[in-house]
Amino acid sequence: MHQGRAAAVALALGVVTGSMFWAILAATGLSTVLTAYAEAIFAIKIAGGLYLLCLAYKSAKSALSSDARQAKATPLANKATLYRRGVLLHLSNPKAILGWIAIMSLGLRPDAPSYTFQAIIVGCAVLGLLINVGYALVFSTMLMGRAYQKSRRWIEGLLAAIFGYAGIRLLLSRP
Repeated sequence: MHQGRAAAVALALGVVTGSMFWAILAATGLSTVLTAYAEAIFAIKIAGGLYLLCLAYKSAKSALSSDARQAKATPLANKATLYRRGVLLHLSNPKAILGWIAIMSLGLRPDAPSYTFQAIIVGCAVLGLLINVGYALVFSTMLMGRAYQKSRRWIEGLLAAIFGYAGIRLLLSRP
C-alpha cells in the first residue's frame, strides 16, 4: 500500500505463484505423499503457526507505533523481494495445500474427462490473478491509502488478534 501499485502487483503475483505451486503439487499426486507422511504436514503446520504469530507480533507493534514512526519503519523493497515474499507467504500457509487437495479430490475423479486437470489449473490461475491482482490494484490507490492511514491502528490491532488467534489455533490443532 505504501510502495505503490507495481509493488502491490509484484506481491500479488508471488501469492498466485505459490498457489499454482500447491495446485500442481496436489494435481500430480504428490500431495498423497505429504498426507502419507504426517511429519511433513506437522512441520508445515508448525512453521505456519509460528509465521502467523510473527505476523501477529508485527501487526501489534505497528498498531502501537505512532503514524510518524510507521512511515519511517517501512523500508522500500524491490519488486523481486516483494514477489518472493508473496510466494513464501502462500507456501508457508499449511491450509493452502489442504485446500488444493480438496479441490482436486472434487474435480479429478477417475471418470473425469482428460481435460479436467488443465481446466482446474487454468481456471484457478485466472481466478487467482483476478482476485489477488485486483486487490493489489484497489488497495494501492491513494483513496484506500488515506482510508487505511485513518484507521491503521484499529486495522493492525484487529489483524494482530486474528493472526495471533489463528497461529495459536494452528499450533494447538491435532495432526
